[in-house]
Amino acid sequence: MNDRAAAPVEQTSNQPPLLAGYNAWEQDAILRAAVAREGGAWVGDRAHKLGELVGSERMQLLADQANRHLPQLRTHDRFGERLDAVDYHPAYHELMALAFGAGLHSLAWKARRDGAFVARAALNYLWNQTENGTSCPVTMAFAAVQVMRNDPQLAAEWEPKLLADAYDPRPMHLSQKSAATVGMAMTEKQGGSDLRTNQTVATELGDGAYALEGHKWFCSAPMSDGFLTLARTGAGVTCFFAPRSLADGTRNGIHIQRLKDKCGNRSNASSEIEYHGAWARRIGAEGRGIATLIEMAHLTRFDIVVASAGMMRGALNQALHHCEHRSAFGRRLVEQPLMQNVLADLALETEAATLLALRLARALDRSLHDPQERLLARILTPVAKYWLAKRNPAFMFEAMECLGGNGYVEEAPMARFYREAPVNSIWEGSGNVACLDVLRSMQKQPDSVAVLLRELRAGASGDRRLARFVDAIETQLSETDGIEQRARRIAEMAALALQAGLMAQYAAPAAADAFLNSRVDGDWGHAFGTLPRGARCEEIIARSRLG
Repeated sequence: MNDRAAAPVEQTSNQPPLLAGYNAWEQDAILRAAVAREGGAWVGDRAHKLGELVGSERMQLLADQANRHLPQLRTHDRFGERLDAVDYHPAYHELMALAFGAGLHSLAWKARRDGAFVARAALNYLWNQTENGTSCPVTMAFAAVQVMRNDPQLAAEWEPKLLADAYDPRPMHLSQKSAATVGMAMTEKQGGSDLRTNQTVATELGDGAYALEGHKWFCSAPMSDGFLTLARTGAGVTCFFAPRSLADGTRNGIHIQRLKDKCGNRSNASSEIEYHGAWARRIGAEGRGIATLIEMAHLTRFDIVVASAGMMRGALNQALHHCEHRSAFGRRLVEQPLMQNVLADLALETEAATLLALRLARALDRSLHDPQERLLARILTPVAKYWLAKRNPAFMFEAMECLGGNGYVEEAPMARFYREAPVNSIWEGSGNVACLDVLRSMQKQPDSVAVLLRELRAGASGDRRLARFVDAIETQLSETDGIEQRARRIAEMAALALQAGLMAQYAAPAAADAFLNSRVDGDWGHAFGTLPRGARCEEIIARSRLG
């Protein structure tokens, strides 16, 4: 018999419980108020169901599994026949079924009522609090509708299944499927964002059909049922749609060369592909391919704005939860004055991002009937995309640090958020591309400057700090010499002024004052957690708690 005393059972103490079992919609007063104010309150029942899923342990497990077990490429079967198949973990397919089943891709097009873009933004915001890789195919399915409507015949054939609230991953012709997805293949290795340098060639076959030959450096979601792409005809770069499977059941000439080994966004496959006589249908006029795709780019950028804000909220939830349950140096972290400054600063950033994203959604809703809102949406989209995507990586790092070592390990979602954050700035036009697009909007539609300034002035009414800030923006815009070099500064100032105006109108006084004093009046440091003296941090934190 062993006389040694049994080792004591390890006791876990001073560790926070798993953040699960909450409703990300019902317990987020800031989001619900903003959605209602912008005209999307009718989405409440859908948002309740999705909010329950987003706050569940099941969703967290699926997100973890889909990002740990990465997509795998199978170019050929064992007999040497080309497959060009990407195998995903079952968790990815389950997430896709949940996302498409909830109508994340379709609601804005199918609702046919005021506030449809706001309502869809609410769902997208919730989803991005947990899993982001699946958001890429969701966004492309959503935005592709706008482009495909340029060809009524194509839209009539594809739109019913593209907007079906279902997910069907089978590699079959559209006629045999219950639902469809659409990917994009635009950039080439010699040009990247400069799509005018594309070299893929389209040869006319007759009746609007073409054969494509060439390569694409990035093809997102290569297992989609069809791809919007660019190729060159005699008239220049033109937009095409290439289905993955042909009517006779054979695979189209789209060969997947390899999958990208990405920093983040790992559950979603991105690939390099080659076209070998791939059958495609032209969309829009020859030589106008980039212009044809602009409307889609606005919508994908809009989704990036919403996703960035949703990611901030997800990371803030983790930071607040940890700090409320973890003690150090005799007090809970959330009671420590310096940690309160950090958490309050993150809460301000999140609320301002949320308000900006939903204001953009409202502009898109009204743009069909209001020319002023149409102009505002055009210029606000790249402004908001630039700023929120740029803020995201620093935000994720600070939120991770709130958890300390617990945030740096892969068991927590923070590492995944941190890896994911940069892609929103890189995809759909990097920071420079977005800011130059702001200037291009001003030059092509000079009235948009007046519309933007009117929006900024309305938000600044009654606050001299913000009024002075808007004056400075107007001065920047009036000085055209060297304006391209100052494009980032202009976009940043416009975004901050828009956020400050929204905070002044709709946030609690403690949050509005702290945001304006720090971001607008300049009493702020160079990192989060440097709010000025007098900031009512406890009030700000309390407003952002899941309640």
